[in-house]
Amino acid sequence: MEEKLMITEAGHSKLKPKVTFALLYIAYIICFIDRSAMNIALAYIGKDFHLSTTTLGVVSSAFFFSYALMQIPGGWLTDKFGTKPTIIFAISIWSIFTILTGFAWSLASLLVIRVLFGIGEGAFPSASLKQISESVDYPHRAKATSGIISSNYIGSAIAPLMIAPIMVNFGWQTTFHLMGVIGVIFVIVYYFNLRHVTYQQQQPSHRRHHINWSSVIHNRLIWQFFIVVFGLSIVTKGLDSWMPTYLLQARHINLAGIAWLVPLPALAAGCGAILSGFVMNKFFVNREKWLIVVTSLLATGFMYGMYRSTSLAAVIIFEIATYFFKSIAFSSSFALFAMLMGKDAYGSSVGIVNFGGQLAGFVAPLLIGYLVDQFNGSYSAAFLVLVVAAAVSFVAAITFNFKHLNANKQAASQEAPVNEDY
Repeated sequence: MEEKLMITEAGHSKLKPKVTFALLYIAYIICFIDRSAMNIALAYIGKDFHLSTTTLGVVSSAFFFSYALMQIPGGWLTDKFGTKPTIIFAISIWSIFTILTGFAWSLASLLVIRVLFGIGEGAFPSASLKQISESVDYPHRAKATSGIISSNYIGSAIAPLMIAPIMVNFGWQTTFHLMGVIGVIFVIVYYFNLRHVTYQQQQPSHRRHHINWSSVIHNRLIWQFFIVVFGLSIVTKGLDSWMPTYLLQARHINLAGIAWLVPLPALAAGCGAILSGFVMNKFFVNREKWLIVVTSLLATGFMYGMYRSTSLAAVIIFEIATYFFKSIAFSSSFALFAMLMGKDAYGSSVGIVNFGGQLAGFVAPLLIGYLVDQFNGSYSAAFLVLVVAAAVSFVAAITFNFKHLNANKQAASQEAPVNEDY
C-alpha cells in the first residue's frame, strides 16, 4: 500500500499547517511559563520551607530529572501512538501537576509533584517536533522547526512579566493554581480544533512500522547532536534557573526590579531562534554546520565576557548576547536535525537529542547551586562552568561530516510529506 501522510478534517476543508503550528506554539509558551514559574518562585519557596541554596538547586532539578528521563520514552510513545494523543496526554498531565505544585506542604511533597510534572512535559517536545515535520513540506521544515523553538524563549520572556505581579500580590501557591488551569483550558481547545485530524501513515495499525532501536542508538550523528544540544542547554538551564536568584541575592535587586530585566535575554533568544531558520535557508544551504559552529563560538565568547564582568550593566549586556547567539546555534541544530531524519523513527531520534538538553536541565541548576555554596555565595565559578559548556558545543559542532550530513538530507527529502499550505 502506498504510504501517504493524512492531514485531513472529516467533512471539512483541509486543515492548514499554520493552524497546527499556532496551536503548538501556544502550547510551548504555556509549557515554558509553567516551568519558569518555579525559577521565579524559588526564593519564596526557600523562605517558606527554610531551604538552603543547595536544596533549592535540588528542587529546581527535580523537574528536569524526570523531564530528561522522559525524552526517549516520549519519542517512542510518539512513534508508536501518534503525535496528537501524545500531545494531549502531555499537556493534561503537566497542567494537573502544575495545579498540585501550589498545594505542596513540604519539601518531600514538592519534590514528588515536580518529578511527576516533569513526566508530563517530557512527552511533549518529541511529539510536537514530529507533528511539525508531518504537517509541513520538506523545504519549510527548517524554518518551521526553528520557529516553533522560538516559542520557548517567548514563553520565558512572558513568564516574569505575567508571573511576578501575581506572585507578589497573591503568593506563589495561587500562581501555580492559575497556570495549571490555563493549561487545562488549552488542552480542551487543542482537542476540539484537531479532533478530526490525523497525523499518521495511511495503513492498517497491524502493519505500522517497527522502530529499529539498534539503528537509532548506534547512529553517531544523533549523539553528535546530543553533545551540541547538551552543552548549549547547560548555558540556558543554568542561567534560566539561577539568574533571578543571582540578581536578588548577589545584586540585591527586588522581584519588582528584576521583572523587566529577566525577559530581555529570553527576547533576544526568541529573535535568534526565529532568525536562525531564515539565515540557514538563505546563507548556509549545504553549509548548515558552519552556522552552528560560528554561533556556538560567539556564545562561548560572550559567556566568557559575562563571567569576567563586574558591573550589572555589563552582566546583562553579555547575557543578552550569549542568549542570542546560543539560541541561533540551538535552533539551527534542531532545524538541521529535522532535515536529516526520516519519518519512521523521527520521534525516537529527536527524543535522544532532546534528552541531552534536558539532562543539562537536571545537571546545571544542581551544579550551580553547589558551586555557589562552595564559593561562599560567589557565582564566578558557576559562570566559568557555563563558558566551558558552550565551548564543548563548539567543538562537537566542528566534528559534523559534510558528506554524512548531505547523504542524510537527500534520504529524508525523498520521503517527506508534500504540503504547500505552510
